[in-house]
Amino acid sequence: MPSDRFVAALNEQVANEFAAAQQYIAIAVAYEGQTLPRLAQFFYAQALEERNHALMMVRYLLDVDARVEIPGVDAPQLEFVDCVAPVALALEQERRVGEEIFNLMKVAREDGDYASEQFIQWFVKEQVEEVASMSSLHDVVSRAKDQPLLAEDYLAREGGGDGKADPTAPQVAGGSL
Repeated sequence: MPSDRFVAALNEQVANEFAAAQQYIAIAVAYEGQTLPRLAQFFYAQALEERNHALMMVRYLLDVDARVEIPGVDAPQLEFVDCVAPVALALEQERRVGEEIFNLMKVAREDGDYASEQFIQWFVKEQVEEVASMSSLHDVVSRAKDQPLLAEDYLAREGGGDGKADPTAPQVAGGSL
């Protein structure tokens, strides 16, 4: 059984992951409204990924018979000054989530909770990948600020991931939704 401190921190992270999903939907809608479909598609996929991260955490809490709190989230930012601002916000968000995940690892270690530490390890790896991916996209969109269709071309060429499920990922609550 994880410590009360870890359960509270993981429930807080569930809220953070759902909030990130909502923000990514808002970003996707903003890009879609500007007829930038590849950027929109990228962020719709990111939203689904963040939602699944939250549900992985819910599944873990259920599996260890811990309290699960499904939170409400604040409204996401909807307005952006240019095509770079949404990706800048996303990069900032990914960096913040990385710190939150590292804190979860710290709590698990301090509490001697080896099962929770092992569970969080996957998210540590994932956050390194997420920050790197978002940082690259931010670089591209920044260079293409005055011609956002160049960012669309980049995503068409490079894609937003291989689309394959990670077999090492924790299970999602509700199965493979």
